Amino acid sequence: MKLLTYILLFLAILLLNGCAFTFFGEKLEDRSTQPLFPVEKDLEIYAELDYPPGNIAVSPEGRVFFSFHPAGKPSIDIAELVLNQVVPYPDKDAQEEKFTSPLSLRIDRQNRLWVLDYGAHGFRKIKLYAFDLHSNQLVHEFQFPRNIAGFGSMLNDFQVDAKGKKIYIADTSALAQNQAIIVYDVEKKEARRLLKKDTSVRNGPYAVHIQGKPLNILGIFKPKFGVDSIALSRDGRWLYYAPLNGGILYRIEVSALNNETLKEKELGERVEKFAEITMSDGITTDDAGNIYITDMENAAIHRVDQAGKLQTLFKDPIKLRWPDGFSFGPDGVLYLTDSALQDVMMKSSRQIKKCRPYYIYRFHPGFSAAPGH
Repeated sequence: MKLLTYILLFLAILLLNGCAFTFFGEKLEDRSTQPLFPVEKDLEIYAELDYPPGNIAVSPEGRVFFSFHPAGKPSIDIAELVLNQVVPYPDKDAQEEKFTSPLSLRIDRQNRLWVLDYGAHGFRKIKLYAFDLHSNQLVHEFQFPRNIAGFGSMLNDFQVDAKGKKIYIADTSALAQNQAIIVYDVEKKEARRLLKKDTSVRNGPYAVHIQGKPLNILGIFKPKFGVDSIALSRDGRWLYYAPLNGGILYRIEVSALNNETLKEKELGERVEKFAEITMSDGITTDDAGNIYITDMENAAIHRVDQAGKLQTLFKDPIKLRWPDGFSFGPDGVLYLTDSALQDVMMKSSRQIKKCRPYYIYRFHPGFSAAPGH
């Protein structure tokens, strides 16, 4: 039933919005460098899974939470790994009652697990939840109004500031092609939609290629993605973000995003091109100001320093099928999901099962950061 629903949604968007997909798109050059770490030695398999993982969040105590990617038609939406066992979080009944298609999750410094549900691309309720990790109880819930996140929106990824008062969300909007950065005020329970016409959030000129072949939906269409990767610098000054197929990492000062007196044009003038990068699905930062990037096209993990220089950490087309989301954990360990989305999106349940296992990895990048992001 879920597969049929997504196919109908896909066809509806094709009819309503011809610009959501394209037949064309050039390939971005491989900007990788010589890998710094050997995969066999330094990239540890942390978990093997029957369904593809989406995003991940690790608490300061080492509790590991992750989403199963909605495209994989999972039986569990959000999970905690307990003694190597996959346990629904907070429980199966709560998931059936509340969740539609949760993907991104983060743990803030107030020890709350935030879960963002993109509501089947806005065809159902788009919601944000927070669970207190001491009590495992729901402590915050917000439904995005249609003028902030409407039909075809995909609130794909987000970050929470250190005080747990502001949340910065990337609306990838692969279907509606109406990309933006959304700023949510936790205390006011209000959201603002920003940079919605800015080049920095719009889809780039490149078509996604996996193992040298273009990624096609239904064997014909090349999907176009807007702003996807999003991360806060650990000092809270900068928000870094990038369209998935843009090849450029942008940044803007958080103070500008929080300044409600700035007009849209003035806000756009504050955006900076920070670095040329590869295609990127997930990013995070460390205390030294480095930005880590997952690169599904080249089966790689990269790090960008404060000079904008890209250094490849790992590269392996066998293990890294579609490196996806990051989270630092305790002791400077960086966790990584691999969703293998080229074997998942618009595929049958039989095909998805055929391509298992799916993996969560971890490694020591040499720098540390607060866990959860």
